[in-house]
This record gives sequence, structure tokens and C-alpha cells, in this order.
Amino acid sequence: MNRILHQKHNKQTFYYSLSRLFERASYYGLRTLLIIYMTGEILKMDRDEALSIYGWFILGFTIFQIIGALLGDLVIGNRKTIIIGGVLQAIGSFTLCLPSAMGLYVGLALVVLGSGFYSPNMVSNFGKLYLNKTKRLDSGFTLFYLAVNLGSFLGILLIGYLGEKFGYNIGFITAGLLMLISITPIVISKEEIAIITSNSEWSLNKRILNISIVFILVGLYWGIYQITGFRHYDLQHDFREMTILNMSDNIWSLINTIFILPIGIIAVIVWTYFYSSQFFKLMIGFISGAISFGILYLIPEIPTEKHVTLYFLFLFFLGIAEIHIAPIIHSILTKYSNPKYLSILVSLIFLPTGLISLFFGWFNERFYDHPIYGLKFGIIAMAILSIVLVGLVLWNKKTFNKEVAN
Repeated sequence: MNRILHQKHNKQTFYYSLSRLFERASYYGLRTLLIIYMTGEILKMDRDEALSIYGWFILGFTIFQIIGALLGDLVIGNRKTIIIGGVLQAIGSFTLCLPSAMGLYVGLALVVLGSGFYSPNMVSNFGKLYLNKTKRLDSGFTLFYLAVNLGSFLGILLIGYLGEKFGYNIGFITAGLLMLISITPIVISKEEIAIITSNSEWSLNKRILNISIVFILVGLYWGIYQITGFRHYDLQHDFREMTILNMSDNIWSLINTIFILPIGIIAVIVWTYFYSSQFFKLMIGFISGAISFGILYLIPEIPTEKHVTLYFLFLFFLGIAEIHIAPIIHSILTKYSNPKYLSILVSLIFLPTGLISLFFGWFNERFYDHPIYGLKFGIIAMAILSIVLVGLVLWNKKTFNKEVAN
């Protein structure tokens, strides 16, 4: 690690992180109510229809993020698109209060459209804050990622509680108000984006290669995460039934976040003052992922209370993996892309994830019936990717040393 000097976070970092926190609280909180709202006494949908609508709702984000990115990068600018997206998402949340199928469809459409406008432009503008201080990109995006997780954590607890205790409308109104609060820091703050092509020191081929590697890795990671998730959720269900732990269903649904937050805080502090290469961090992430799945494999098919410690150890290493992968992906995209088209690139990062998830989805039935198969595949795949990344890090180090010698 090298000490980072003469680079620091500024108030814009915290404005954007705060905005993202409230936006994610609104979005994830709203999501917790959707299925039970659609199948409840007002709309009375059957569960299959509700799940189908929910699936289209999630899929819509991938499509509209691309549209929002194009609008932000090529037409009206990223900041304006963020604000418009936030307003649309808030209106969509309020529209869900209308007790009808029309209110549901219009509300969901506005939420999807608004989030599609907001998300890629928010990530892009946040990354551009660091074009003159790329060694702090990793700590900046990790702080941003923590805001995402903390926002989802608080939103699920708050809106889930309000919707259950006082009715769906109170939950939807709260989601809309949180969304309006989320755009306030963007409206009141000045846009301080560094105008610089920070990647000029790298050749075009190297930039294309690094971005391509990231696209492949992010798709594979979340695809593997998906197929190993069957075993994860089975165990979570089993441990949830054990009264010795005495944790509510909401806490269990957020238990990953509970582990991620302290790990992320430590990473932000360390990476603010010390720099190591982004691909080295990805290597640590994939090695930690392989270890986490290996620990999960040690838990027998029918776990007992004594295996809870192993399960928490699995979550610990999974949290290390996620912190070393998810925020670093956006950091690498920012570092090696053309800033003028960063939002578009951010929106496209979801495509390989969707395609690989779709490919793995063909095997979901088999993995669902035999979750241990998916876990074995995940361990092998993560181990192979870890070895590839070790080779890549060593090759980059060797290349760098040659350049210095010359």
C-alpha cells in the first residue's frame, strides 16, 4: 500500500452520498410493500400475477437506466436528469396511494422511469467528483456504497413498519417524501465536477481491456451469487426458525447489510489514506467470496444451533467480498472511461449481469432442488476467477516495473 497525499473528500461527496441514501431508502422501502399490497384486500391479485408484475417492475430498471443515461450524457445533462428522475419517482410513490389497478400501473411506471433517470446519472456525477484524485476513488465509492446499504436498511425497517402498522398509503407517502428529500442536497449544492480526462495516461487498448474485464467480472460475480443464493436462503430460513437467536424477520432480511456496514466503514477509512490497485482489491474480493462459499459448504444439510457461528462467519467473508467488488467496479469504470459518456457506461454494466443471470436461470430448477450443486459450482467458479485475478495482478505489477525501469 502507498500513502495517499494531497487528495481529500469534499462536501459534494457527502451531499451525493446523502442523496443516494434517501433514494435507496425510498426505493427498497417501497419494494417491501408491493407484493403484500397487490395480494391484499385492495387489489386482491393472486400471488403469481403479483410476482409477474414485480418481475417486470425490476426488469424495467435495466431498460430505463440506459434511456436515463443517454438523456443525461447526451441531451440535458446529468444533474438535471437526476432531479427530474427524483421528482418522477416521488410522484410515482404518491400515485400508488390510488386504490386501483390503474394507480398501481401508473405509479410503478413512474417509479421505474424516475429511478432509471436518477441512478446512472447519480453514480456518474459522483465518480466525476474524483477525476482529479483517482487514488481516492475506491474510498469514495465505498462510502457511496455504504450509503446505498444503510438507505436500504433504514427504508425497509421504516416503510415496512409504517405500512404494516398504519396502512399501505402511509408507507407509499413516506417513500415519496424520502424521494423528495433525496434530491434536496443535489438542488441546493453547486455542481463541482472536475473537467479533465483523467485516463489520458493510459492507452486506449488498456482502457478497453480493463473496462471489458470489469464487465465480465461483475456479471460472473452476481451470477454466481444468484445460484449459490438458494443454499444461503435455505440456511437463513432454518436459522430464523431457531428461537435461540430471537431476531425478527426484518432483521434476518437485512442481516447481510449488518455485516457489510462495519466492514465498509473500515475500508473507507483505510482506503482514504492508503492506496492499493483496484484489481488487487478485486482479487481479495473474489478470494474472500470463494472462502465464504467454502464455509457455507461446511454447514450440513440440516443445521443445528451450533452451526450459527459458521453461518455468521460465511456472512463476514461474503461482506468482505462485496465491499472489495461492488464499489470497486464503479471506481474502475470511472477511472478508465471517457467522463462524457460515463453515465451510459454505468447503465450498461447491468447488461452482462442480466445476461449471465438469464443463462444461469436455465439451471435454477436444478439448483433449487439441489442447492448444494449451485454451492459447489460457486466455490469452483470463484476459485478459478481468484486465480485469474492473481495472475492479472502479477502481470500488471511486472508490466509496471518494466515501464519504470525503462
